[in-house]
Amino acid sequence: MAPFPPSPAPRFSVEVYQNEYLPVGGREVNAIITVTSAGGGTAGGPGTAEGPGAVGVPGAAAGLGTAGGPGAAAGLGPMGGPGAAGGTPIPGPALAPGPRQDVPGGSGRCGASSGAAVVIMVDCSGSMGYPPTKMRHARDATAAAIDTVRDGVAFAVVAGTHKAVEVFPGGGRLATADPLTRARAKEALCGLSPGGGTAIGSWLLLADQLLGSADAAIRHGILLTDGRNEHEEPERLRAVLDACAGRFTCDARGVGTDWEVEEVTGIASALLGTADIVADPAGLRADFTRMTKAAMGKEIADVSLRLWTPKGAEVVYVKQVAPAVEDLTARRVEAGPRAGDYPTGSWGEESRDYHVCVRVPAAETGREMLAARISLVQPPPGGVGSPPSPLAQGLVRAVWTDDLAASTAMNPQVAHYTGQAELAQAIQAGMNARKSGNAEQATAKLGRAVQLATASGNEDTAKLLAKVVDVVDAAAGTVRLKAKVTEADEMTLETRSTKTVRVKK
Repeated sequence: MAPFPPSPAPRFSVEVYQNEYLPVGGREVNAIITVTSAGGGTAGGPGTAEGPGAVGVPGAAAGLGTAGGPGAAAGLGPMGGPGAAGGTPIPGPALAPGPRQDVPGGSGRCGASSGAAVVIMVDCSGSMGYPPTKMRHARDATAAAIDTVRDGVAFAVVAGTHKAVEVFPGGGRLATADPLTRARAKEALCGLSPGGGTAIGSWLLLADQLLGSADAAIRHGILLTDGRNEHEEPERLRAVLDACAGRFTCDARGVGTDWEVEEVTGIASALLGTADIVADPAGLRADFTRMTKAAMGKEIADVSLRLWTPKGAEVVYVKQVAPAVEDLTARRVEAGPRAGDYPTGSWGEESRDYHVCVRVPAAETGREMLAARISLVQPPPGGVGSPPSPLAQGLVRAVWTDDLAASTAMNPQVAHYTGQAELAQAIQAGMNARKSGNAEQATAKLGRAVQLATASGNEDTAKLLAKVVDVVDAAAGTVRLKAKVTEADEMTLETRSTKTVRVKK
């Protein structure tokens, strides 16, 4: 891929990796879509590709032709086998409006657009008081996050218990980051003290209200909890997440080992953010700093992956597969005839991979067609007006052949990420079986996970697995369940089970 020249706005590119050859009568087309954003100029450093994550008219780009039948893929580039088919990078839109300037003597609260806004939600339930150092580390971590918020960004701090309370700046609004407001915000953290229950949905609703008060393109939340969402029905939290989805992104962290993995990962998944465990509260400061730096690196919001398919084709699934596995299939929003948008959230300088599987009508030898068109799109300002801006495009093809070697060859990227998705599923199934007392199934699934992690070079996951099982033969997947496993090791493996590694070049 050609390097991009420096630019004040991010540029996107799309690369398609696939084996386009199908046997006679074959219907299923698989492709890995690598999306890269580069060249932006936002202060605060480039964003990371952590987590999730959290997307006008098809064919509008000149020269892409139609997908009507045989020969439709003509002119789509060389048929170089199961390698990469180049995509089309398009300059990104202008960055969000710059930092607001406060009037002399003003409070630093929001007026005009800041371009970015962040709300930090800190668990202040009673359990945060045990041990007493936990709350202190949470305050220190929040202070570090505040120090990392760059000048001009709108921000607020919320204390979460069985209700949500504004800690700073108050009044239902956000403050504009500068040396004075950061100092005041850190002073306000002294008021954070443990006491009360846990109703995470109320925290998210307040964050949504605060973020909605700012004219900001990048809207992000950081949420810390140490316990279960005991003072709120699961259906209530799900309804809140559904209401907040697409309005802001959110990273979620569990501190200690008394919280529910499914709750924390579910929040991050729904709001296209990252999830992780901080087993030792002393690690919160470094983790909050990393999260905030990543948020400050985001430069463009509400990007969607648009998938157009020809008549008679159907989308089997669309998944993010790097840096973590996230199934986006059910999040499709119709975007015109035979087109749908899949949300990807906010982007900085980063690269992510997606696995697209499309089922096309069968055809005879020698026929070829455009199986799918991939576009990166961003909605117009305010959600009204002209169609979404195309940021980049790529093409997925289908070519029918009687060459058995060509049609059975599996593209390395497709094979790799198919294995990474299976790895995540094997870990989750194995850990569930272990909890339910099914040692035989747990051993089989976790053994398969060790085998897949070893074969793919996913060293981090292999190390986490080795804390849960004794590895006898990694290549063969032969393992024994450990008799004693710490709760922290168990929860770390579950929380990070969807993290993947990219194909080795």
